[in-house]
Amino acid sequence: MAMKTIITFLSIVVVALGLASCIEDGFSTSPSDQPAFSTDTLYMGVVFTGDPSPTGRFMVYNRHEKSLSISDIRLSGENAGCFRVNVDGVSGNSFNDVEIRSKDSIYVFVEATLPEVSSNAPEAITAQLDFTTNGVVSSVTLRADGQNVRRLRAETLVGDTRLDATLPYQVFDSLVVAPGATLTLEPGTTLYFHDKASLIVRGCLIAEGTPELPVNMTGDRTGNVVGDISFDIMSRQWTGIYFAPTSAGSSMSHCDVRNTWQGVVIDGDGAGVGPALTLRNCRFHNSAALVLEAYHTSVDATGCEFAEGGGGLVYLHGGSHRFNHCTFANNYLFSAISGPALGLGHVSSDDKTGFDDGSGLPYVKADIINSIIYGLGADMSHGELDGTDVRVHRCLLKSSGTDDDFFTDCLWDVDPLYRTVRSEYFFDYRLQPESPAIGAADPEFPAPADAYGNERGSAADLGAYVFVETAE
Repeated sequence: MAMKTIITFLSIVVVALGLASCIEDGFSTSPSDQPAFSTDTLYMGVVFTGDPSPTGRFMVYNRHEKSLSISDIRLSGENAGCFRVNVDGVSGNSFNDVEIRSKDSIYVFVEATLPEVSSNAPEAITAQLDFTTNGVVSSVTLRADGQNVRRLRAETLVGDTRLDATLPYQVFDSLVVAPGATLTLEPGTTLYFHDKASLIVRGCLIAEGTPELPVNMTGDRTGNVVGDISFDIMSRQWTGIYFAPTSAGSSMSHCDVRNTWQGVVIDGDGAGVGPALTLRNCRFHNSAALVLEAYHTSVDATGCEFAEGGGGLVYLHGGSHRFNHCTFANNYLFSAISGPALGLGHVSSDDKTGFDDGSGLPYVKADIINSIIYGLGADMSHGELDGTDVRVHRCLLKSSGTDDDFFTDCLWDVDPLYRTVRSEYFFDYRLQPESPAIGAADPEFPAPADAYGNERGSAADLGAYVFVETAE
């Protein structure tokens, strides 16, 4: 009986020891067992000097059969002080005895604040994050490109002002052009707007971009949101541009305005003479609402792209407007699209279909010529056009329909074959070789070269862009 008890006890001990060996297999001490990293260089993008960067991250893997103890993790290099690190939930500049179980991993998060650099162009600043495991040191390079900026904080321009392209500008709160003042943006000027910042024009804006040196207005978040998805396609980063009724005679050429809450809004009093805003070869895109709204004013747009708006693209309420060789294309990513590519309001006195606002101001006059209106959502919303001064001529439309007194010589229900691939976040509204829009424009309404500098021939293409067989 005693012998059986001893044997049973020994059996239990053996089983327990076996279970323990399954649960804890110890730490590797072999120099050949090293952690693996999701990247050998963590690139954090362009970072404005003096501002904290977005947070970058990478992973550290233990792909071995035993646990690893990383005895030392620390920043090194001349610029080590520019970076901040969090390892597995703990912040600091150095870490000891960090354990990673077999087949497990940990996150490393990195932020940076960079000093001013010596050039006007972005300058690479690097440091190393060194991992010592079983006496062997392996490193991940940390890199951020420092960009000096000029900062404007709640600035009001009361006199004529020119901003140049020597350095980009970072705008906080608002940049206001006072009545009677003119703000001129020289070729290549870039304005980065902080969260909720806006450009308010009460005087005059002259933006003088070129094909080689466009004027850029965008949010101040750089790098990627996640993976390969860039902040450059994200809306809601800044408010947008507002033109007050006191503004007059503004013009924008080769400008790219993106990442806004409400795009470009133009308020008029209906008493203006000539275009309140002239647009040439501009892009307005990635807005949570509309990309362009005009109320009782006038817009003259040629060669422009209006794209990616959560509330639709362009809304014209009263006023007199002309859009020639423009592309209206909506592939907005972040919500259902709630409005049409082109909406018209204050069209006529018919309260049911004319959207009469009771102002007594002239009803909308709009000429849409040689343009493409095609994308997700409705293409047009206008009510009944009988008795109105709205004309859509030689345009490609998503809708199925037929020509009448208001729609003349149009291409109905055909795909323009953009180069855009929405699922890959690639938005390029130039045309593929098989596009029916190629050579389809009415030469009676010519336009200058497109945003890329390509001249329009006698058999011009519909939309903002000239088809080029070899375009990359």
